[in-house]
Amino acid sequence: MRICLFPLQSPLRLEVGKSEKTFSRNRENPRLKAKAILLRGSWSSASSFLLEGIKLYGYHANRKTVSIVSSALDPQSSDVSLKFPWRITYVSTPAESKTLSWVLGAGWAPFNGSDGSALLGELDVAFLAVYAFGMYFSGHLGDRTNLRIFLTVGMVGTGLFTSLFGVGYWAKIHSFYYFLIVQMLAGLFQSTGWPSVVAVVGKWFGKKRRGLIMGIWNAHTSVGNITGSLISSALLSYGWGWSFVVPGLLIAFIGLVVFLFLPVSPESVGANKEEEENEVDSLRKNEEEVTEPLLSSDTEHMENAVGFIDAWKIPGVATFAFCLFFAKLVAYTFLYWLPYYISHTAIEGKYLSNETAGNLSAFFDVGGVLGGILAGYISDRLDARAITAATFMYFAIPAMYFYRSYGHISVAMNVVLMFICGMFVNGPYALITTAVSADLGTHSSLSGNSKALATVTAIIDGTGSVGAAIGPLLTGYISAKSWSAVFTMLMGAALVAGLLLTKLVVAEVAARISASRSQGGSQAPEPDV
Repeated sequence: MRICLFPLQSPLRLEVGKSEKTFSRNRENPRLKAKAILLRGSWSSASSFLLEGIKLYGYHANRKTVSIVSSALDPQSSDVSLKFPWRITYVSTPAESKTLSWVLGAGWAPFNGSDGSALLGELDVAFLAVYAFGMYFSGHLGDRTNLRIFLTVGMVGTGLFTSLFGVGYWAKIHSFYYFLIVQMLAGLFQSTGWPSVVAVVGKWFGKKRRGLIMGIWNAHTSVGNITGSLISSALLSYGWGWSFVVPGLLIAFIGLVVFLFLPVSPESVGANKEEEENEVDSLRKNEEEVTEPLLSSDTEHMENAVGFIDAWKIPGVATFAFCLFFAKLVAYTFLYWLPYYISHTAIEGKYLSNETAGNLSAFFDVGGVLGGILAGYISDRLDARAITAATFMYFAIPAMYFYRSYGHISVAMNVVLMFICGMFVNGPYALITTAVSADLGTHSSLSGNSKALATVTAIIDGTGSVGAAIGPLLTGYISAKSWSAVFTMLMGAALVAGLLLTKLVVAEVAARISASRSQGGSQAPEPDV
């Protein structure tokens, strides 16, 4: 009989002990620590990036619905200008509109009258006005509430009121004020989206790669516009109500997915954005010393949300906000009026159908995707947001001039020039509403306080949305007299947007010159003694 003087250890205990020792060594090894941090945050940042993109896609797919269905509500109209005040319209179904069923091409009262386009234009203006107004409050609330809950409420509310617009089809509602109120409430709930999604994405990605990443992420807006058009168009033959209800249910479902799975910040999953970037840089440079994060997660509870007035005082916020006012005026005029302009402009001596014009207008959004990515990448490489945005706005002026002057020569020429216009018009618009807003929301003057992202984004995009409402409104009046005058207005707005950034451009140029001189001085050889 043999007696064992040492306690037996099971294979499981040996493995556990080995793992504990390995984990202990990993914590002390800077290279392994960097890899651990990268793995810990990569999945969460990717899921946040994807969910926020899907959410942005849902918002824009819903927003595009009205412009597509408008051709079914108002198939033929001679009055394209916007008129105020709101006109009194049908409370009940007019006698001439009482039919057993709706058919595509019959229109829908009150939008199938001589002033149908004007009524639809007023819906657009009302939506954008409330959207811009609500943006200021939603940003203020977004920095003070749980973003996951706040976004879920906004998306479910957007889906509800988008669907209620479509319910008017089955309920046989013909009151203009019903559709007006529903659109205004939809705009109010949609205003919760942009400040919050930029705040979430801005917390996950640092300034070094923010421009390119947010440029790619912002492509979901154009993808939403394009696919929203396709979905709404495909459902029209079943009744225009489905074109609202299906996108409404879709964004409500996305809201529930966001509530269940969205990681709103690195700290919420035990990661830290600045720590991850520092550790990854350390790993790439093969350094053995690990730097401490600039913002540690244990200080988050000490941060107080920045006030609305204080956010306006952050250097660069007011400048970029007013710049976006004119940039978005140009972009949204194209968004709402480009299909109409194409269908009412003779190309190769022929007028295109509304369906063909709508399909061609998608190339403007495709150009916008490339423009947003290019603007983000260039601004990252140059570390110069203002220079990039101003340059794109200045190039948009000749692009619009050539499109107006030569777009009628052929369909191919129209598509190419439209694509170039979309690239230069949407490039700075995408850059300012994403990377610039995130940069200013984490400005050095805030001393590391990240509780200003949603407020700053709301100020910038809210001011821009005022321009987005004014541009289509002015176009309704001016286009009745001359489309050349409309393009002159747009080129003037692009010029003003670029000029507003002059002070920041000069500052960035001076910083670049100073940096190059300091690098040249440090690399200069020492004189022989």
